[in-house]
Amino acid sequence: MSDHTYKSIELTGSSSVSSDDAVRNALAKAHETIRNIHWFSVIETRGNVASGKVSHWQVTLKVGFTLE
Repeated sequence: MSDHTYKSIELTGSSSVSSDDAVRNALAKAHETIRNIHWFSVIETRGNVASGKVSHWQVTLKVGFTLE
């Protein structure tokens, strides 16, 4: 494995389905414009409640990608 330099950014994904889906949505959208994404870390998980049930998830991620 060669040496790499990484840049990290913070993203927030959302979903009405699940927190996992919110992560997938954020990574899929980032993949459209950012190359070489290699890792992520969940920083925060939040949700909205309606009628006593979870109605929406928000997940904040730190995402790392290699610089070219």
